[in-house]
Amino acid sequence: MSKRILILISVLLLLQSGCVLAVTPSAASPASATDTSKVVVQAPANATATPTPFMPLPPTPTVPVTPTPIATATSTIAPYVWGSYPGPTRSSEVDIPPPMEPIEQPEGQTTILLMGSDQRPNEGGFRTDVMLLLTLNPQEGSVNVTSFPRDLYLYVPGWRMDRINITQSRGGFEMTSLTFEYNLGVKPDHWVLINFNGFVTLIDALGGINVQVGHALTDQRDSDTYSVPAGLVHMDGDTALWYVRSRYSTSDYDRTRRQQEVLLAIFYRLVSLDALARASELYEQYRQTVQTDLSLGDVLSLLPLAIRLANDGSINSYYIGPNQGTEYITPGSGAWVVLPDREAVRSVMMQALNAP
Repeated sequence: MSKRILILISVLLLLQSGCVLAVTPSAASPASATDTSKVVVQAPANATATPTPFMPLPPTPTVPVTPTPIATATSTIAPYVWGSYPGPTRSSEVDIPPPMEPIEQPEGQTTILLMGSDQRPNEGGFRTDVMLLLTLNPQEGSVNVTSFPRDLYLYVPGWRMDRINITQSRGGFEMTSLTFEYNLGVKPDHWVLINFNGFVTLIDALGGINVQVGHALTDQRDSDTYSVPAGLVHMDGDTALWYVRSRYSTSDYDRTRRQQEVLLAIFYRLVSLDALARASELYEQYRQTVQTDLSLGDVLSLLPLAIRLANDGSINSYYIGPNQGTEYITPGSGAWVVLPDREAVRSVMMQALNAP
């Protein structure tokens, strides 16, 4: 069975179960962990997605565009630009764009939205600052991973123009999926949500992970300045969480690259621990660690698919990055957001979704 396909199924098992594995001291040591420098990440030659590694934009906000008229919930625009989707219930600081035409996908393809939240115990509000869309295509023998910046400014059906990272807390996966469908041309088939505590517990239970760091990073960690060099770096749970969330010295675009690096490191660590053989056990033991609509049957159903994809699978990396959006400060609230270039975004999404 192809190692790349094992990787994909492993991450689904991981996120479905929380994958708090009991490992031996030898398995937990950096020396025995899988060398993530061998991770295969490739993109088609005609991809418009930002290549990895890439140089992030400076974090200083700019205002390169002029605000457009405000569209409100009581707008008299006819016909209503939002079509059959729920209309806004609050005013927006820029015009609401029309829905994006749905992107045609190959038959049998599955999309799964992976989300990391900053939700804390006994607190209601949270944001999903990590959003990755997995696209599994059995005919092509490929897995595509697409990252979205947390400040991407979109129309949230039934709400208003807002950042993409607020949809899950405001309206659950129904609102999140409608937002993806309206603005990105795809409605994810499934979803997985994990919070900070679950993420740290997960990494530590794996004995840490070896992350192939694309660019050296120096930033604040608690009250100290902390650095990691470029190259293969062993990280515990707290370090991995800092690495994927760090934002003071880099941009949101750079965060999406780091998130994919950590995701791939988790994949390979799971493969080295033979997590597939323990799928049912892990599901029953740790199903409370994450929230998801995937059942054990959904996850196990990927095993025959892995056989069909054996030996010729590939992992392709895509980003909605600086070439697909413009940094912008909203005229009323002064919020720093990323206004999408809809044509450029659609071009990336069509490739990430293997559009015919």
